[in-house]
Order: sequence, then C-alpha cells, then structure tokens
Amino acid sequence: MQALFDQLDWLLPLCLLCLGLVVGSFLNVVIYRLPLMMETRWRRDCCELLEVPQEKEAARLTLATPNSHCPHCGSAIKPWHNIPLISYLLLGGKCASCGVKISLRYPAVELVTGLLTLCLACFFAFSPALLGAIIFTWALVALTMIDIDHTLLPDDITLPLLWLGLLFNLGGTYVSLGDAVIGAMAGYLILWGVYWLFKLVTGKDGMGYGDFKLLAALGAWLGWQALPLVILLSSVVGAVCGIALMLIKRRGREVAIPFGPYLAAAGWIALLWGEALTNRYLSAAGLN
Repeated sequence: MQALFDQLDWLLPLCLLCLGLVVGSFLNVVIYRLPLMMETRWRRDCCELLEVPQEKEAARLTLATPNSHCPHCGSAIKPWHNIPLISYLLLGGKCASCGVKISLRYPAVELVTGLLTLCLACFFAFSPALLGAIIFTWALVALTMIDIDHTLLPDDITLPLLWLGLLFNLGGTYVSLGDAVIGAMAGYLILWGVYWLFKLVTGKDGMGYGDFKLLAALGAWLGWQALPLVILLSSVVGAVCGIALMLIKRRGREVAIPFGPYLAAAGWIALLWGEALTNRYLSAAGLN
C-alpha cells in the first residue's frame, strides 16, 4: 500500500478527501444524536435515583438506529439521497419527499471534515501518525459542533480521545510517552486551577469540566510542551470572538460562550504547525 501511494502521489489525498466526506456525513449523525442519547440516559438515571416511574420512551435512539429520516415529514432518506455533498447539490438542498429545505450545516460539516482530512496529507505520510491525526481531527470536529449546539463536551468523546493519545504515544508517534502523560495531567490541572480561582474570586463557574478533559486530551496527543501555545491561541481567539458576538448580537457578558471550539481549533493548529509557531515565537523573542 505504501508503495502504491508513493508511486501515485495523488492517490492518498484523494482517498483522504473521500474518506473525510463520508465520515463527515456520519459526524452529522453523532453531532445530532449523541446529546439526545445522553439526555435520555440522564433522565432515566434521575428517575431511578428519585424512585419515580420512568417516562415511556419512544423508539430507542442510537447512532445506528433508527435509519436517517427527514425531521419534517419523517420520510426515510434513501441511500442515494445520502451521498455526501453530491446528494445535497442534486436535490437542490431540499428533501426529496416534502421539499423542505435541508440545513446548509449538513453539507458544510461534510465539506469541512473532508478538507481538514485532506490537509493532513500535506503533513503526514501513510503511517500510524496519519491514522492518529485523522482520528484526532474527526473527534475535534464532532466536539466543536456539539459544544456550539449544547455547550457540552461529551465524555463519550473526550475520554477515549485522551486514552487514544496516550496509546499512540506509547511508541513516541508524536511525543514521548512521558511528555504525553505529563501533558494530560497538566492540561487537566491548568484549567481546573483556573476554574477554581475564578470561582473563588467571582462565585461563578467560568467553564465546564469538559474543557478540562479536552485540554487533557490535547496534552496527551501533543505533549506538555504544546499546552502554552494551545492555551494562548484558544484564549486570544476566544476573547476576540466573544467580544465580536457581544457587539454584533448584543449579548451580555452573562451569556455562556463555549470554549471547546477554540481549544479544538488551537489543538489542531498545534498538531500541524505547533513546532514552527513555537520556534518562530522564540526567535522573535530572542530566546532561540
């Protein structure tokens, strides 16, 4: 397989683009269904804890069942209507059964996932490092969209992402195992410390525990050395976007703004350009 990709240098990028588009379609399912599945599980747990009768549930929702359907008319989506990007364009952005417009977000997630996956071909050869970068990218896309929708970073994604980072770094795929373990611990404790300091000063919660776990996962993949860059990038972009949202949408400072998307973007940038950005900063500061 490696020889084939070496001989046909266009094949790997093409495969990554197609794979990213297909997985982007699946990520749309994860982004929509996983929070609903969590809410159902929380409701069931609360009923058990309070010893009250559970509500009668509709058909059990999983990532695989029921089959995809139009949320407006309930019609099942045919396989040929579910081809990433192509089906949306052929259908004119409308449901084939009822003609209601399909949200532009669905093809946008597919396209972004495809392009981000394609971008990895410029930095990684066909190797375990490429496989890890692909999984890392897909997880960050799902976490970003779920946090935007629900201000929630599910443990179902952040915790496996953390352990996978340590697994890939067992052999030093990105950083040494020691740096990865320290990165995971430091990533969690840094935001945990900021959270409690902010709470002691203001009496309010500044961020959620999902942010701690996400930064711990980024530390497990990228090592503790990348954490300053991740925190700096995410904080600067988050502050700029937060101020812009307050000015444009006239939001008050009390409105919660998810921090996960900025952490995810900073982590992805650090994966690809972290070393170059750090060296450039050190050179500019006369420290390198």
